[in-house]
Amino acid sequence: QVQLVESGGGLVQAGGSLRLSCAASGRTFSSYAMGWFRQAPGKEREFVAALNWSGGSTAYADSVKGRFTISRDNAKNTVYLQMNSLKPEDTAVYYCAADRAAGWKTSAFPHEYDYWGQGTQVTVSS
Repeated sequence: QVQLVESGGGLVQAGGSLRLSCAASGRTFSSYAMGWFRQAPGKEREFVAALNWSGGSTAYADSVKGRFTISRDNAKNTVYLQMNSLKPEDTAVYYCAADRAAGWKTSAFPHEYDYWGQGTQVTVSS
């Protein structure tokens, strides 16, 4: 069993930056692909970014490409989401997720992830 704990959310003005962290328990973190998703009130959970076990392959939603960067530190069992040039439409609860079965690839589909964190709120004011 893997536990994921997100942190780093908060309130920021439009144009500002935040860095989210997701700390994972367990000794097999380095073999998992990881992803970030978000869910705004009244909307479905949507893909934000993902990277494979090594960090050598990444994927981004078009809405965040060029503004957000996903990365990982396997020595610290942590995945990060650096968010720059934030917009009010980025306001959501952000979740990290782990894919244990296909660590070599990136996935934008929530059903392919096995473990989820509890989420961290990001609010961007205009």
